[in-house]
Amino acid sequence: MSHVVNTHLASHSADVSHAPRRIRTTALWIVQGLLALLFLCAGGMKLIVPIAMLTAQMPLPLPGSFLKFIGVAEVTGAMGLILTGLSRIRPMLTPLAACSLLMIMIGATTVTLAAGEVVGALVPLGVGLLCAAVAYGRRSWGRA
Repeated sequence: MSHVVNTHLASHSADVSHAPRRIRTTALWIVQGLLALLFLCAGGMKLIVPIAMLTAQMPLPLPGSFLKFIGVAEVTGAMGLILTGLSRIRPMLTPLAACSLLMIMIGATTVTLAAGEVVGALVPLGVGLLCAAVAYGRRSWGRA
């Protein structure tokens, strides 16, 4: 009887020690999914919308081909956030994709601040912080 109780207590303590890791993993997957949706939509719009309309919406004038390049980078980064982790093929690309999207968000924050829109810069700053959290949280995937 005491062996059964000890085994149950040992298995319960193992479940408790894995709970924070499970919560962190679930939270990272949720953030990755939301970021992937955001960047798929934003990048897809940059690829679909005509260049004249894109440049008219920008707070500072940027070349249309550069905006199309950013759209491609956002779409591929979004796919890198999700597909490499789901397929378990080269999962070290997930933190790399998050870092790449972080660099795009640093640029977006800088351009928005340069245009004088301080409040508008909070959105890319927040998205960039989420990308940094994913890159930091998934850094162990790069050690495979």
